[in-house]
Amino acid sequence: MKCAEGGNMSNGRFSHLLRGVWLLWLWQAVSVVGTGSKLWEVPTGPFTLSSASNLSEGLHWEPHCQHHHLQDGVRITAHVPPRLDGTWVSTRCEVRPGPEFLTRSYTFHPSRHFQALQHYYADSGCEEPSYSLMVRGKIRPRQASWLTRGGTEAEHHLNKVGIVVHSLAAKQRLTSRLPPTCVDLSLGRAALGKLYELYNTRAGRGCLTALGFSMLEMDLVRVETQHHGHGGKVQELFLGDIHTDWTQRTQYRPTGYQQPLQNAMHHVHPCPVCALVYRSSEQRPPVLPRSPAAALSLAGRWVSQHCETRPNVLFLTRDFTFDPDQHAWEGVYRHYSDPSCSQPTFTLRASGHYAQGNPSVKLSGASEFVFKVTEVRATAMDEPTAKLLNGTRPGKCGRAGRWEVGAEQDLTLTDGCTVLGIKLPHKEYELFKMGFDHRKHPLLFVGERPTDGSSPDRPARRPTSFQAPMVLCGGEAAQPAHTGFSSRQVQPAAGGTGRPTRLGLLVFMSALCSPLFVY
Repeated sequence: MKCAEGGNMSNGRFSHLLRGVWLLWLWQAVSVVGTGSKLWEVPTGPFTLSSASNLSEGLHWEPHCQHHHLQDGVRITAHVPPRLDGTWVSTRCEVRPGPEFLTRSYTFHPSRHFQALQHYYADSGCEEPSYSLMVRGKIRPRQASWLTRGGTEAEHHLNKVGIVVHSLAAKQRLTSRLPPTCVDLSLGRAALGKLYELYNTRAGRGCLTALGFSMLEMDLVRVETQHHGHGGKVQELFLGDIHTDWTQRTQYRPTGYQQPLQNAMHHVHPCPVCALVYRSSEQRPPVLPRSPAAALSLAGRWVSQHCETRPNVLFLTRDFTFDPDQHAWEGVYRHYSDPSCSQPTFTLRASGHYAQGNPSVKLSGASEFVFKVTEVRATAMDEPTAKLLNGTRPGKCGRAGRWEVGAEQDLTLTDGCTVLGIKLPHKEYELFKMGFDHRKHPLLFVGERPTDGSSPDRPARRPTSFQAPMVLCGGEAAQPAHTGFSSRQVQPAAGGTGRPTRLGLLVFMSALCSPLFVY
């Protein structure tokens, strides 16, 4: 497979790759059923499985650094199909690509009917409501996702969508975006604070499309329950991701997740935003309290709070270290084949330098950055990955034929790795923001990656939304390497070499031709 310059890929090539992944996954599933072999064998890794069945997963989070904010000693279960009943709410002002700022409150009933409230705002703090959408419909969970392991595919039907406008400025903006028929039928005579219908089962969806509105997020669902040692629990609802390209969002079928909603009855305490969103209605949108300003300070080590999911069958954890004095950074991206991050496939260790730019004009409190990747090392964590890398041509991906499980290889000497889509040196235009969690601990928000697998390699592609926040590891800020990496040997996880070869190839192929600094 040949990757585009700099790790980018055209939409056509990317679609072709996904079709190949889908067929390979199907072939694997049929083969496993026919042979009776185990599809998933669980090695020892950053997560330890406490129990497992065809219906649920149980795991313990073992953090990469000792910090009481991480999910240390918390058992997590995820049922397939998920139990959706109840009300699920935003825990902070959410940022969608565009950018769009919103809070959500979704209620699911045992009858499978749902009511979704989406409140949109003019500012990144969700303090100035613009309009609210009231969505009613029905959802039907179907089967475990073939493409996104741990998720459940579902189908939904919309019955009604209504809109309530909260300000004259919002009414003017909506009027300029919507077709004349939508304005004449609804917004033209809309009084502020009054509900008007944009869609029903007899009307077309033209007004919704013009808003960029879609509920395709409900086509992929996952519910995780965190069981805490003191007897409490937190439940999170993961719905499908929103495409970063506005023109694609109303047709895109999700393969990753948005930031989760929390169950209003089982959430982190205290959660003032949860209470405000839960008590809201279409006429009374929540106005979130002003958050304290967070000065951007990257110094130290930042890690993922959970196993993270990305579009196109990617599961990973991130581990960043920044040295502001040297403007240097190091990032470790650990990739896995499962949503509990228990089955490692490969690890990337990258380093380079960065420069901070101007404050963002699109996202208040965020700052623009330019990152340069100058050195990369990779480690194959299972036999199928090592075999695939050993099949590369000499001079294209480290030392050809010398890849071994657990042994780190330098990709800098070959200017990257063709099969991984890594080209060195590599520059990316980023967006960073600092925040705080409910305990006032610092969080780092890094720009969301393009859904199509391309790279933000020029200013016009700079992100307008964020990934899941990373947490600071207190007292363990190691300095990144400035002149090269020390040689490291990573021991392979127990049982890792016994997994079916086709599984490893599938997961690895899902990452092919993705840019290096992807997560």
